[in-house]
Order: sequence, then structure tokens, then C-alpha cells
Amino acid sequence: MRKLLGEPWTSRFVPAEGLAVDFIASRLPEEEVFYRELQQLVWTLVGEMFSERVVTPGVTRTSDLVWWWRQRVNDLGLGTWFQPSVSAQRRGATAEQLGDDPVIQRGDLLWCDVGITALRLNTDTQHNAYVLREGEAEPPAGLVRALRNANQLQDLLFQEIRPGRTGNEVLAATLGRMKAAGLDGTMYSHPIGMHGHGAGTLIGLWDYQEGVPGRGDHAIIPGMWYSSELQVTSPVPEWGGQRVRIAQEEDFGIGSDGKPGWFKGRQTDFWTVK
Repeated sequence: MRKLLGEPWTSRFVPAEGLAVDFIASRLPEEEVFYRELQQLVWTLVGEMFSERVVTPGVTRTSDLVWWWRQRVNDLGLGTWFQPSVSAQRRGATAEQLGDDPVIQRGDLLWCDVGITALRLNTDTQHNAYVLREGEAEPPAGLVRALRNANQLQDLLFQEIRPGRTGNEVLAATLGRMKAAGLDGTMYSHPIGMHGHGAGTLIGLWDYQEGVPGRGDHAIIPGMWYSSELQVTSPVPEWGGQRVRIAQEEDFGIGSDGKPGWFKGRQTDFWTVK
């Protein structure tokens, strides 16, 4: 074919795999309008789940919240594309000591990983909540600082992600900025849309922080959507210097101008359970 066509046609050949990936990864403006509404619903449900209306300290287990989410989404006539996760961190306790399904106590830091499916589109969100102790009006300053550190890594990702760059290039640049800022974290963001883990380039995996061969080599394009999935671990003075992991995940799109933008926003304050 190349011999018969000759120049200039053969110089315009592109790999078929890349064309298919870009086609599946591209989203329409009409889809974005609905997706923003879907994101608002996710935030509303997370705020309800991480509240005293659902959580009773000393009684409610993390698994109760998992099944509350499944039932609530089902009641709305929607679907989920993965089993939601809810876990807790506690001052003076290791993950092994807490176990897989602890009873939530005052002073706990809660985390969720939830997603819903509607009109063939998928969301993916990780938020954090704090269960206030008696007499507390807000979370400890050290935990708030830990959340800010995770927000800073989101900022660094936004500074580096742009069309034309590969996921591995964005990963290396973002992690370089992260280390220069003195943060201890990992980056493992992925495309989202028609599939929960969608077509397009990966920006790291939790166990591939040096780059993802193949999936990380594809170029980012305008019009694709991402889940900014990441974590930063920080020492918390109020917890005796215990290291606390703040994992966050928010969905955003790459605009026609090549700039990233949140569909709903990002979590900059803990949900609180009174």
C-alpha cells in the first residue's frame, strides 16, 4: 500500500489503535451538560452519607455506609459500576487493628470511593469526612493541613496536564513538582466516561510510579474526561505525628482550549459528622 500510494499520502498514516482510542475517549458537549448534573448528585449523596443522619458514632459500621450507598443509588433508579468502599483511620490505631469493618467512633477520619452510572456515563469520586469529638466544632488543624496537601497535588497535576503530552510525561513532571514541594504522595489518574476506567492514557498506577508502558504512552487530547485519582500522606501533630493518608478523586474534563476544569469542583473541606 505504501509503495503504490507514495508521498505525500504515506506521510499522513497514523496508527489505527490510536485513532480508535481517541474516538472512544472523546466526549460531546451535550454529554458534559448531563455529567455536571450527575456530579452534583454524587456530592449530594456523599454529603448525606457522611452526616449524622446516617452515621451514629459507636453504632454504625463502615459496611453499613457501603450498603446505604448501594440502596440509595438503587432507589434513585441508577446503577453503580463498582462496589463502593468506605474505610476509617483513627488516632493511635493501625489499619490492621481497625480491621475491615470497624464501628465508627468520634474522632475517626472516614474515606469513601463511590461511583454511579446513568445514561451510560460513569462517575468516580473519593471524599473524606471527620467525625467530630464532643466539644469539637471543626476537624483538627493537622488534618485540615493534610487535606490541603492533597489539594496541592491536584494543583500540580492541573499545571502539567495538557493535550499532546503523554500520560507518562505528565506523571514524571507532576511527581517531580510534588517531591520539590516536599509532599509524600502517589498519582494514579485515569480516563473516565463511557467506561469507569476509560479509553486514553493513564497517568500512573499505584504500583507504576515510574510510568505505565503502553497505556501511559498515548497522548492526551481535548474533549476527554479524567478522574484525578491520587493520595498524599502527611504527619498530623494532633495525632502524635501519626501519618494520615488523604486519598482524593474528582472528575474533570480537558476543554477545547486544552485546559483542565472540574465538573463540580473538588473537596477542600472535610464533610463532618456531628
